Amino acid sequence: MASPVIRPSTPDDADSVTALLRRNRAFLQPWEPAHEESWYTPAAQRRELARLRAEREAGRAAAFLVLDGEEPVGQLTLDTIRREPHQSAEIRVWVSQDRGNKGLASAAVEAARAEAFGTLGLHRLDAAVLPHNMVAQHLLLATGFVRLGRAPRHQRINGRWQDHMLFQLLAD
Repeated sequence: MASPVIRPSTPDDADSVTALLRRNRAFLQPWEPAHEESWYTPAAQRRELARLRAEREAGRAAAFLVLDGEEPVGQLTLDTIRREPHQSAEIRVWVSQDRGNKGLASAAVEAARAEAFGTLGLHRLDAAVLPHNMVAQHLLLATGFVRLGRAPRHQRINGRWQDHMLFQLLAD
């Protein structure tokens, strides 16, 4: 049996997540909200992972580590889980720059798809991607997502409101 490519994250993962974030800080900066320096500390990551665990327990999110073997190399979150009538979540994923082009992000999205449409009983996954992030758009299209269109000034990324391309994936 193959090793899992995702597993639920816990506050105990704070040190490894902090190391990943520090190592990938410049790589992630163009695609994420601006973070204070304190974000890149084990204490902040422990709090964030505890918050995500509480969100999981409340049925509002599901956070995972992306794995290469047993080594954490990224994160995947099913966030903003909405129940009836939507049965949907927003998916976000990133893999360490030094582990790109190995199929890990695709495998993680496929595993999250099974979790979302199986265990969580969702109907739809949504994704929002910056228009110039062609790697992420290719990942979504390759894993079955459909492009819906452009949302002007959709999210505040890297300190400014930016347009996003919207995608969705429906349960079979």
